Amino acid sequence: MGVSVYQKGMVPEMAKYTKQDIINMVAEEDVEFIRMQFTDIEGNFKNVAITASQLEKALNNNCMFDCSLVKGMIPTGNADMFLYPDLDTFTIFPWRPQQGKVARFICDVYHADRTPFEGDCRYILKKALHEAKKMGYTFEVGPECEFFLFHMDENGKPTTNTNEQAGFFDMGPLDTGENTRRDIVLTLEDMGFEVEASHHEKAPSQHEVDFRYDEALVTADNIMTFKLAVKTLARHHGLHGTFMPKPRKEFSGSGMHINMSLHKDGVNLFSDPTDKNGLSKEAYYFIGGLMRHAKGICAVTNPLVNSYKRLKPGFEAPVYIAWSTIGENTLIRVPNIRGEHTRIELRNPDPSANPYLAIAACLMAGLDGIQNHIVPEPQVMDNIHALSEEQAKERGLQKLPTDLQAACCEMKNDFLVRDLFGTRVFEQYCASKEAEWKEYDAQVTNWEIESYLYKI
Repeated sequence: MGVSVYQKGMVPEMAKYTKQDIINMVAEEDVEFIRMQFTDIEGNFKNVAITASQLEKALNNNCMFDCSLVKGMIPTGNADMFLYPDLDTFTIFPWRPQQGKVARFICDVYHADRTPFEGDCRYILKKALHEAKKMGYTFEVGPECEFFLFHMDENGKPTTNTNEQAGFFDMGPLDTGENTRRDIVLTLEDMGFEVEASHHEKAPSQHEVDFRYDEALVTADNIMTFKLAVKTLARHHGLHGTFMPKPRKEFSGSGMHINMSLHKDGVNLFSDPTDKNGLSKEAYYFIGGLMRHAKGICAVTNPLVNSYKRLKPGFEAPVYIAWSTIGENTLIRVPNIRGEHTRIELRNPDPSANPYLAIAACLMAGLDGIQNHIVPEPQVMDNIHALSEEQAKERGLQKLPTDLQAACCEMKNDFLVRDLFGTRVFEQYCASKEAEWKEYDAQVTNWEIESYLYKI
C-alpha cells in the first residue's frame, strides 16, 4: 500500500470530464465562484474558494493552502499543500444564485513535493480500494443516511425541539418536514444523484434518504455532498438539519447503514445460488472479517462520544456482534435479495462517521476475512433484542464497545486501522478521540446536578 504503487494503480480508467469541458461549463453557466472542497480527518467538509479567473490554475493542480490550520491534518514538515480537483466531482450548487453561480470540486490533498498527503482521508480510501483491485475486486457501497430536522430558536441557534409526532413512513400533515425532504430530494437529483427512496423514520422529525449504490469512492463523495445539501436546505426552510447520532435520549438515534458488495469481472462475488442462504464462501468470509474487526473499527464507524448513546438496548440499533439473513436488528444483516443484488449490510455506523474512513475500514475488515478464510459464527435466527444480557453471554455473543474510550482501546488492540491509516495518522486520530473522551468525562452534567446537588 505504498505511495508509488498507489500512484501507478489508481489512475482513473475513464474520466467523465476533461479540463476543457470544465472551462466550457464554467463560462456557459456563468459560474463566478468555485469551492475547492476536501474532507478533514474528523469528517468535516473544508474548502478554499477561488474565482473563475483562477480556474486554469486550479485545474493544473496549483491551488495551495496551509494544512497546519486544519484540525487532524498535521504534517511532519512543510505545511503547504496542494488541492488536486477530481474533475468528475464538478457540480454547480442549485441552491446558490442563478447569476454568478457557485460550483465545486472535491479535491485530493498533495504535499508540496507532489506526493499524496497520507493524512488525506480520500487517499486512505483509495489505498484500500487498491488492495481490493489487486485481488481483482471492485467495491460497491450503498448508504442509508438518517438525520433529524429540528426547530431553531429566535436567535437562529439550533435546538432539539420539535412539535412533530410522526413515525415510520408517515406523511403530511403528521410529517411536518415532508416539504423540506422533498426539496432535498429534488435538489440532489439536480446534482446528479439517483435517489431511490425517502421517508419519515421512526423518531419524530427523523428522516431517511437513500441514494443508489455506486463505487465506493463515489459513494463517499456523495455522502459528504448529501450532508451539505441537507444542512443547507434545512436552513432555507427555517430548520436545523443534524446528523448527530443521538440528539434526544427518548428517541431512536440516526444510523448510516452501509450496504456492501464485491464484484469480480462484473459479477457479484457474494452470490451463490447453490448455497442454502444464496451466499458465496467469499460472502461468509467477508462477514467473518467484519465480525472479527467490529470492535476494532468501531471508533471509526462510530467516532463520537454521542455515538455510543445510540448503541443501547431498546432503540433498534445493534448491541451484539452477530449476523442474520432474517433478523432485522443484528449488527450484520443480509437483505432478502439475491443474485446480482446480493449485499451485506453493516448496521452500527452512524452519519457522524467520516465516510471515506468508515468505508475503507469496512472494506479492509472484509478483505481480511477473505484472505484468511475467517468463518463467521452461526447466524442468529431469533430476535436478538429479546435476549437478556445473561442469555447473550450464554450464547457467546460479544458486545460492541459501550463508549468511545472502550472503542479507542479496541482500535489500539486491532492491527487493521493502524495498518490502514499508517502509524502517524493513526496516532493523530487516536489522540483526537481520546481528547474528546477526556473532555466529556470531565464535564459535570445536568443529570449529576439533579441527582446529587440537593441530596448530598
